[in-house]
Amino acid sequence: MTQADGAASPVVLVVDDEPELRSLLAEYFGRHGFTVRTAADAAGARIAVAEQAPALAILDINMPGENGLSLARFLREAHPHIGLMMLTTAGESVDRIVGLELGADDYLPKPFEMRELLARVRAVLRRVVMPAPLSTAVPAPAASANTRRVAFGACLLDLDERRLLGTDGADIEISAAEFDLLALFARHPNRPLNRDQIMEQAHNRGWDVFDRSIDLRIMRLRRKIERNPDKPELIKTVRNVGYVFVPAGGSV
Repeated sequence: MTQADGAASPVVLVVDDEPELRSLLAEYFGRHGFTVRTAADAAGARIAVAEQAPALAILDINMPGENGLSLARFLREAHPHIGLMMLTTAGESVDRIVGLELGADDYLPKPFEMRELLARVRAVLRRVVMPAPLSTAVPAPAASANTRRVAFGACLLDLDERRLLGTDGADIEISAAEFDLLALFARHPNRPLNRDQIMEQAHNRGWDVFDRSIDLRIMRLRRKIERNPDKPELIKTVRNVGYVFVPAGGSV
């Protein structure tokens, strides 16, 4: 199956132990231009990914045997650029938070509207495969006009290739949502951003006041770019506001 522009259809992997739901999602996403593969459990998902890495995986958290959280950890470590959508039972806030800590890009509680799931999948895929547009109002600090790389301490964020590079030039594993968050900070250095702004511009879905996903992603990013994550120098907390990116040598 190909899209109208001739590009290959995005491959979506659906992992759920309910055969009716797998069949329903396969049929629904197939009608909307996706190539869909399915697996009944984590073991089947690992085989499917080994054969062909999908653009995005939809994972049910509660499955017999290896659960979706363990599978999400494996996928994020082995294939950091795959989009991850978690399906949770309503009220499972702990599992939802753990999933986000592991690097999931989004979650949706069961039961869900098919159209909402489709919209969220498309939003994640846009972040995974398309560079985020950059504002020209504020120049990114320490960025080259040719390479568009922004310094986050000793690390470099490559805005064109959507990569985070360490001091040795090697890739640091980063999810699509984490990249979008760093790119947002790069566009607005020394400007405090509240959670509403961050959620609107870097997460592509409505803000839930009880959702800790932003704080968890900040915590993960600090572990990757800060010299001492417990005493952040680059992404600082602004009390009663949110967060601010302070380029090396700068001040709020």
